[in-house]
Amino acid sequence: MRFDLIVAGGGVVGASLVRALRGLSIALIDARSSDLAAAAPDGAGWDARVYALSPGNVGFLRELKVWQAIPPERLTPVYGMQVHGDRPASAIGFDAYRAGVPELAWIVEDRALQSALWQTLWSQDGCTGFPAARGVQLEFDATAGVRLELQDGRSLESSLIVGADGAHSFVREAAGIAVTARQYGQTAVVANFRCERAHGNIARQWFQGGPVLALLPLPGERVSMVWSLPDVDAGRVQGLDPMALAREVELASAGALGALEVLTPPQSFALRRFTASRLVQPNLALVGDAAHVVHPLAGQGLNLGLQDVRVLAETLLGRESVRGLGDLRLLRRYERARAEDILLTGATMHGLHALFGAPASGWASLRNMGLNFSDRLPVLKNLLLRHALR
Repeated sequence: MRFDLIVAGGGVVGASLVRALRGLSIALIDARSSDLAAAAPDGAGWDARVYALSPGNVGFLRELKVWQAIPPERLTPVYGMQVHGDRPASAIGFDAYRAGVPELAWIVEDRALQSALWQTLWSQDGCTGFPAARGVQLEFDATAGVRLELQDGRSLESSLIVGADGAHSFVREAAGIAVTARQYGQTAVVANFRCERAHGNIARQWFQGGPVLALLPLPGERVSMVWSLPDVDAGRVQGLDPMALAREVELASAGALGALEVLTPPQSFALRRFTASRLVQPNLALVGDAAHVVHPLAGQGLNLGLQDVRVLAETLLGRESVRGLGDLRLLRRYERARAEDILLTGATMHGLHALFGAPASGWASLRNMGLNFSDRLPVLKNLLLRHALR
């Protein structure tokens, strides 16, 4: 079977790319089952994994007619952010009104976003889905371009394959692209809570001398927790009974939202940073977690991936008629356009983790003074916001 391109990975990043490339014949390969579009969240259940999407990426999803397919009652605008250091009175705040924007971010559940994407894809002309499918062999050929053999024996050909298949990317590994990786020795624990006090559509974060706790607003009197902890502590926290977990989060958040009640069992995932040595080669491009993974302390992982998609789609759709989709010179335009942002975001997240994880008192004074100093400089705050709002 011949296609214009193959997208490996039907998560948010891969599915968004397929949606952005309407008009091309695309094979979408995903190891999960075919019922993703029907997996919309019900009225009672809440997904423990949520994303804080930038206004720029929300605008992109609107253009794709995806954002409109998410039930409005599952979306939460963020009007303010409060970031607290590990010493009293050390903090920096951001406010949408003062920044002159409607909101700083939107919180959306993973399951709601995935469902909306797949609903739009099923009716997209030129998109052929291959659910519950895995690639077992990837070959590059001067004539065919790319040949991908699936586990069930089917063979697909195209001019370009895009690896959107996550941190353990089959496409990246099959192409022999190396990664530079670093383990943080931390695990993120996620869960949802009902809160006694109104969250006011404010995202809150506490640096704790290594651990980082974030409480993100959800619809109604609910918040989503992301707590990055040393591996041993994460195992202990995840094993707490619901009441004990709620009490520990109340204490860690200084009672900012009053009494908490666990709504979803805690889940966890290990944290690490890595970057692929290159994003492209002839007939191949990497996007999202297949290309880079950053620490989640600022919620930039999916935002980076969607920015990859925006640039790659613009590059492919704007190509000269004499260039094929797999032309290396074309794909390098995408790589060059993304290099600075990926490097800057990864280095910033890593630097913040290192700075706020340093136990020495001198570093503690410096980082907390830095938060207060930044909070008093509107120019610096606006620079930080402009980067986050893209």
